[in-house]
Amino acid sequence: MLRTHTCGELRLANAGENVTLSGWVQRSRKMGGMTFVDIRDRYGITQLVFNQESDAALCERANELGREFVIRVTGTVAERSNKNRNLETGDIEILVTELEVLNKAKTPPFTIEDNTDGGDDLRMKYRYLDLRRKVVRDNLMLRHKMAFEIRRYLDQLGFLEVETPILVGSTPEGARDFVVPSRMNPGEFYALPQSPQLFKQLLMVSGFDRYFQIAKCFRDEDLRADRQPEFTQIDCEMSFVEQEDVLNIFEGMVKHLFKFVKNIDFKDPFPRMTWADAMKYYGSDKPDIRFDMKFVELKDAVSGHNFSVFDSADYVGGICAKGCAGYTRKQLDELTDFVKRPQVGAKGLVYIRCEESGSFKSSIDKFYAQEDLKAIAARFQAEPGDLILILAGPERKTQKALCELRLEMAERLGLRDKNVFAPLWVIDFPLLEWDDETQRFYAMHHPFTSPNPDDIPLLETDPGAVRATAYDMVVNGIELGGGSIRIHESGLQQRMFKLLGFTPEQAEAQFGFLMSAFQYGAPPHGGLAFGLDRFVSLFAGLDSIRDCIAFPKNNSGRDVMFDAPSELAQAQLDELNLIVNVKKQ
Repeated sequence: MLRTHTCGELRLANAGENVTLSGWVQRSRKMGGMTFVDIRDRYGITQLVFNQESDAALCERANELGREFVIRVTGTVAERSNKNRNLETGDIEILVTELEVLNKAKTPPFTIEDNTDGGDDLRMKYRYLDLRRKVVRDNLMLRHKMAFEIRRYLDQLGFLEVETPILVGSTPEGARDFVVPSRMNPGEFYALPQSPQLFKQLLMVSGFDRYFQIAKCFRDEDLRADRQPEFTQIDCEMSFVEQEDVLNIFEGMVKHLFKFVKNIDFKDPFPRMTWADAMKYYGSDKPDIRFDMKFVELKDAVSGHNFSVFDSADYVGGICAKGCAGYTRKQLDELTDFVKRPQVGAKGLVYIRCEESGSFKSSIDKFYAQEDLKAIAARFQAEPGDLILILAGPERKTQKALCELRLEMAERLGLRDKNVFAPLWVIDFPLLEWDDETQRFYAMHHPFTSPNPDDIPLLETDPGAVRATAYDMVVNGIELGGGSIRIHESGLQQRMFKLLGFTPEQAEAQFGFLMSAFQYGAPPHGGLAFGLDRFVSLFAGLDSIRDCIAFPKNNSGRDVMFDAPSELAQAQLDELNLIVNVKKQ
């Protein structure tokens, strides 16, 4: 070994020992006849001391060390006179007697510090350097710790970890597939799996009973802070279960991880909310319930006052921001500009100030008397000092905008504390969603989600009203995972395919193997998949999942370190029987 200890290991108890450390130069400081060098490895930082008086030549060599040089030193552990309470090794230092430069380094393009001066693109280009930063390394260590504990927890409950293929067939519905050409089968393509959905159902048909996998998944979709083109799922499936069984098992796992990682002990069952209520009160199927500020619908209370914005709107709703009646005109204008942003989508904002005097000041005073405003405020249970904010327009679009406004106000009021966690289950999703452009229904989750048994008679007569036996785990406005009870009867699955517009021939071509498997005795089964990246980023308090992934893509889906995706050489294209025809944008 090129070291006797790591750079985060030594303590006062080691004083007087002769040790050897290896690592990277974090920084160096020359003070009179002394040179101090911080040496770093994965485990921590230790201060090295070079003394001009005791060994001038060695000290001069130390003065030539640059940042990120790889070095090996031998010396004696001594107690520091000026202890550093911010370092675990801050009580000691090494009086160096030998120095070996194992590798010189160019000056890095950004500082390898917690608060680096490197922007996102620069850090991603030199990700191998960014990973040396403790804050990033800690995220990956947390990821390892969680993945290890998940495996241990599920193993104790009888789950078997089974790997499923990465090269699969392309299936319709859902996001776009990434496709892979086959050299041995010219003109034909594999797809990378969006999830192991079909394979885990086949494993249930195979009698495996309880399966899990920490699986790589791939989706060709537009990116945002909580999406990457390749991501990792904690994928689970169980046989002979109903929805309640799945929720109980995985609520237990989530509670265990909160206790194990964050030392937070959830004693009570997680609350449950129907999809309909989530949309009605929060405008989102992943509501953040760390704070209240529920929507209040106002259409009936505000119509008939000759205010065309309200009279012509399909939906009028608002929120009450506690203690914000003192907002200035400038702050209200900022909120109006916020809701008019394209990503929010509202046309304007109405406010009502609940004055401390008991009167009301509003942007619609011209149309509504004090008694009218008082009646509106009563619906919100507003108190003096509160600010009511109202939007109007098409129902779903306005609810979405109101959701964004609610989150913005919570951010301004400091109600989105990353150290506070509010989990819940969202249940009773619609089975189907209608697309106006194609004039057909699509599966809200996937074609194998079982309808609620009570709603099966509605499949042909009122498909839009059918609820799914589906559920999502939501924490702090983040969808951590979701799943469903699956269809296990061939007849019901064929009805579902027909409802989704598949001809019998198309269903057979795409899913014939699954339908065939069902004919050999498929058990009732269901499951759930958590996003491991999202789970880790939630616990780490990150705004993006990228910093808990070792080598992520940027917002354009590019790996700027490898410069991928990239063009293929003509010889490779010829071997794959491919012709590239790029349309100019």
